[in-house]
Amino acid sequence: MDRKRKVDITGLGSTSTPAEDAAKKRNMGINPFTGAPYSRKYYDILEKRKKLPVHQFLDDLMDKVKNNQTVVVEGETGSGKTTQIPQFLVEAGYGAIGEGCVACTQPRRVAAMSIANRVSDEMDVNLGDIVGYSIRFEIKNGPRTILNFMTDGMLLREAMNDPFLAKYKCIVLDEAHERTLATDVLMGLIKEVLKNRPDMRVVVMSATLDAEKFQKYFDNAPLLKVPGRTFPVEIFYTPTPERDYVEAAVRTVVQIHKCEDPGDVLLFLTGEVEIEDACRAIRAEVEKSQDPTKEGELAVYPLYSSLPPAAQQKIFREAPGPKFPGGPVGRKVVVSTNVAETSLTIDGIVYVVDPGFSKQKVYNPRIRVESLLVSPISRASAQQRSGRAGRTRPGKCFRLYTEQSFKEELLEQTYPEILRSKMSNTVLTLLKLGVEDLVHFDFMDPPAPETLMRALELLNYLGALDDEGSLTDLGNKMSELPLDPQLAKVLLASPDYGCSNEVLSIVAMLSVPQVFMRPKEAQKAADEAKAEFAHIDGDHLTLLNAYHAYKQNGGSKDWCFSNFINSRSMVSAENVREQLGRLMGRLELRMVSTEFTARDYYTNIKKALTAGMFMQVAHLERSGHYLTVKDNQVVSIHPSSVLDNKPVWCMFEEFVLTSKNYIRTVTGVQADWLVEIAPHYFDLENFPECEAKHDLEAVYRRKDKSQQRPK
Repeated sequence: MDRKRKVDITGLGSTSTPAEDAAKKRNMGINPFTGAPYSRKYYDILEKRKKLPVHQFLDDLMDKVKNNQTVVVEGETGSGKTTQIPQFLVEAGYGAIGEGCVACTQPRRVAAMSIANRVSDEMDVNLGDIVGYSIRFEIKNGPRTILNFMTDGMLLREAMNDPFLAKYKCIVLDEAHERTLATDVLMGLIKEVLKNRPDMRVVVMSATLDAEKFQKYFDNAPLLKVPGRTFPVEIFYTPTPERDYVEAAVRTVVQIHKCEDPGDVLLFLTGEVEIEDACRAIRAEVEKSQDPTKEGELAVYPLYSSLPPAAQQKIFREAPGPKFPGGPVGRKVVVSTNVAETSLTIDGIVYVVDPGFSKQKVYNPRIRVESLLVSPISRASAQQRSGRAGRTRPGKCFRLYTEQSFKEELLEQTYPEILRSKMSNTVLTLLKLGVEDLVHFDFMDPPAPETLMRALELLNYLGALDDEGSLTDLGNKMSELPLDPQLAKVLLASPDYGCSNEVLSIVAMLSVPQVFMRPKEAQKAADEAKAEFAHIDGDHLTLLNAYHAYKQNGGSKDWCFSNFINSRSMVSAENVREQLGRLMGRLELRMVSTEFTARDYYTNIKKALTAGMFMQVAHLERSGHYLTVKDNQVVSIHPSSVLDNKPVWCMFEEFVLTSKNYIRTVTGVQADWLVEIAPHYFDLENFPECEAKHDLEAVYRRKDKSQQRPK
């Protein structure tokens, strides 16, 4: 884009650049994007925006961006960098309708949506027009969008179809210190793109933790330090370790409400179930012991990524006021995953309760198991969390662990996701992007060679790569689908088995949060409701039954409630199914079904699932336990499974490490299918000695005999 080109877009007879024209309109009180006068709300927000520390550094930032392709911004909590810097870049002309766009990446869906919402308010435009967002299975932007907030994974997908990211004039990598897998791959990719795009600008925004590392990685890029708007935070530790951190957290929140001065509370927990349980427990405790003359009302709001946008927005509400004149002021409690650690800023937080845990993905390439484990946070994360308490006034942070644990047991930094993740999806993406030499790709922290080898092995078994390591036609199609490679293969194989409609529904149900709810106070009723959908062959077909029943009942929320089905997950599943259906249409895949009354209706669906999941199979040993094929891990079927009988062979969706090794979302399969669908994987020459091998030998003997019989 030539930002010096003189045009007249104001109708004022001027011949200035688009950015200068937009500035003139702003000075006249006219929104350059809508042509209408700015609203009162815009001016109210503008006053607050100007007080943010980042505004003092505007000229310095724009000067650095103008003279350097990459700039690293080290912004402390509360500096306003996330909402303001993308807007500064738009105002400087890096985003203009029809000429170019500013992309701002976020590690999490929640952050991308809520920040886009906030920035559209600040710019006085409708969300989805000038300002939009893109997250997996949900895109809210249009042809006029010039500022797009997106997850880093979405920008990576865009790069597949547009390797030079021609649409974007400037890319802001926000919260880069979180080092998600997609962020690390994006950084390596953008380094390559910058060599071919001298007009492109990149702003890497990090907390105060690894700015130097980013500078070095981006060829000694200049650094801009932006201080936060922070007040002192008093830190409290427990004298002894807590046995149950959730119970301790609930107790601490109730204690704060009863004993501390007014101010909102932020409690960090690890996931949806834990958060919802804690919210219920806090409400119950307060109701039981509240004295309305001494304590104000307590509003408790959950926050996690699968929460719908409307529910997420509740966290920004004001704390409840006094119930009667002169009565005590209320407070709000936000119970959140680590999304509130950096990406989101919630005004009014004075107290932070930090149990010291978060969920982290951990991959073991030896046994090919990726698990979400509750792990201790790093010291850097603990500092970030405590910083949330000092935004509006001096705050307090209650750490539910000992000071000795903080100093001696917590790591300085969290390991980047790339060092603890299964790489199959990433490898497929990189190959699609034309990166053939994976070993020498410029990763900030290269993954373990064994992890890369496992990813290549999996893609080769699935048929996405040939024996030379090149992408096949099937691999090209798999890379077009925003799914794990195994699920992508299932979807692509389904037309051959005459069941693409059904498999599409199952894959959509597997791509959303838990569908079946099991609240503690109604576990028996929930189990009975789930049994109504149970299929004798397992969980995948049970999900299909639930989806069909939901559609037959018109997607009714009341029906979902009475059947203990998560209506939000079902709405998401419909949305995912629709989008995947469009992608299948683009790939010219037939949408077919086997006649429901046919004998092989369910058999075909199970065979299609096996076509992608044959590497995730377990065999029932004589001792009564299951052993995963080739990896020889002793596992049990998860209690949530509907499988009552114990099939000799079963296929599973995920391997869960909790009190013991469980396989979850399980369906019974037959050895004959495994040999028929994946003979290259179930090749007896490369099979370890075990009971499963003896069963397979019997299948091969039967197969040989049938082929030798005279016709």
